[in-house]
Amino acid sequence: QVQLVESGGGLVQAGGSLRLSCVAIGRTFSMKAMGWFRQALGKEREFVAAVSGSGYSTFYSDSVKGRFTISRDYAKNTLYLQMNSLKSEDTAVYYCAAVPRINYDHPSYDYWGQGTQVTVSS
Repeated sequence: QVQLVESGGGLVQAGGSLRLSCVAIGRTFSMKAMGWFRQALGKEREFVAAVSGSGYSTFYSDSVKGRFTISRDYAKNTLYLQMNSLKSEDTAVYYCAAVPRINYDHPSYDYWGQGTQVTVSS
């Protein structure tokens, strides 16, 4: 059974940092794009960041560009999201995803994690 398991969420003050991790269990996604999405209470799931299968290309939403960094460790089969200069509007459940069906920024990936809560207090 394929699983994506996120960790690293929590409560942080505005201006602080967190690093999210997503480990893939059951298969490797080394040649597939992976991404991070988030969903705030009462809002639709939105794209945050994605990385290509090779790891050479990264993509970010305008709202996080310059503050968040996506990366992957192929040896550990793990995806990361380093989040700096956090704002209250970053508060959401963050999901990792693998294998996009359409575009990397569309929430139609084949595999999803269970989500991890990030809460930024102002």
